[in-house]
Amino acid sequence: MSTVARSARTPIAAAKGARHLGTIVQATAIVLALAWSLAPVYWMIATSLKTELEAASLTPTLWPHDATLANYRGLSGGSLPFASFFTNTLLTCFVTAVVAVLIATPAAYALSRARFRLRTPIGYAILVFRMLPLVVLLAPLYLLLLHAQLLDTHAGLIVGFTTFGLPFAVWMMKSFIDAVPIEIEEAARIDGYPRWQILMRVVVPLIVPGLTTTATFVFMEAWNNLIYPLTFMTTLERQTLPAALVLSFTGQFKTDWGGMMAAAAVTTLPLMIAFFAVQRSMIRGLTSGAVAGA
Repeated sequence: MSTVARSARTPIAAAKGARHLGTIVQATAIVLALAWSLAPVYWMIATSLKTELEAASLTPTLWPHDATLANYRGLSGGSLPFASFFTNTLLTCFVTAVVAVLIATPAAYALSRARFRLRTPIGYAILVFRMLPLVVLLAPLYLLLLHAQLLDTHAGLIVGFTTFGLPFAVWMMKSFIDAVPIEIEEAARIDGYPRWQILMRVVVPLIVPGLTTTATFVFMEAWNNLIYPLTFMTTLERQTLPAALVLSFTGQFKTDWGGMMAAAAVTTLPLMIAFFAVQRSMIRGLTSGAVAGA
């Protein structure tokens, strides 16, 4: 009888051991992934707290020996117009996100619900346009802004950001609209609603998480854009943060690593706040889009 009991317990113990080993492997993988992802953030914060001499030392230190907030105080009290950089970035990125969503929503609704001959080629053309690198669009956009007298203006920078972010916004919004049951729109059509009222009063309230998700992604993409501000803006006071970091803290013979890392830490703060503020809406939006795609 004891032999039978031991033989019965052996598979159970083996299964528990396998599950325990799997848990250890999973936890180890998560810790390694977090360490890999957070290591640059740690190095950025540690360098921002170092003195100028220690930050530029050829022998790097994992933690500042004499921690100082001088680099952060220099952002607000120095000659660098950091507040203008921050305001320019926030303004252009916010307007870009709003404009992209306003244009992408009716375009995505047309691609999702309308039936016309070139619907599929137009959709793939938008997708191919999205796959083009940023550099390919520089020369056409530069000539366009030059003739429109929008170079070195925030309006021209918003046009550039929107041009590159709009194809992504259209396809993302299309996936959210595809998830809305067509029967709801048919019921509204029976009640006498025209197409534009169906979009604004029926579809848009149902895809608010998708609107938030799309706007957040477009905002983050515009915030991290470096090459467009460097190309389209010539006045330092009108620059955005990524370009200002390159132009203000690097020189021909010297790079202010401590100041640059302090500015980078402050630059990433709005992105983190925006991401965590809309995290639930983004998860709901991405999940609904995945269900629609399935």
